[in-house]
Amino acid sequence: IEGMISAIKYARENNIPFFGVCLGMQMASVEFARDAVGMSNANSTEMNPDTPYPVVGLMDSQKKITKIGGTMRLGSYPEILKAGTKTAEAYNNVSEISERHRHRYEFNNDYREQFEKAGMVFAGTSPDNSLVEIIEYPQNDFFIAVQYHPEFLSRPDRPEGLYAAFIQAALAY
Repeated sequence: IEGMISAIKYARENNIPFFGVCLGMQMASVEFARDAVGMSNANSTEMNPDTPYPVVGLMDSQKKITKIGGTMRLGSYPEILKAGTKTAEAYNNVSEISERHRHRYEFNNDYREQFEKAGMVFAGTSPDNSLVEIIEYPQNDFFIAVQYHPEFLSRPDRPEGLYAAFIQAALAY
């Protein structure tokens, strides 16, 4: 996990195209909290239940579950895209997409304002704005991370929007 965080930091600081999926988004959030927001001990409660800055934590709907088999947030859910982002552009500027999820941990909304002040954009959220689905660091040419699993919709002959955009950014780099 610390190796992932170091690689994400290197990509962000050196403007190397980065695309995080699920745990990749969670660790991108941890890295950004530590380095850009100034929370040196930030973490996910999955990795450190006692972190003073739980920027990623167990979803509220998961907290009372003791028998966790088959209880993840599974299936297709809608995401509302923020206009003017690279993410929206990758999805042909539609306002809403639907992607498949498989996770228990989410971005902690208590830190949204601090992240935005430090330059992170929440490029996609649940329709009620309660769940962060996509983060984007617009200072870089391509630094996007998603909570969902876009690979489930990607095919060799029709790549999912963010995969195609990431490959284009990598080729340009």
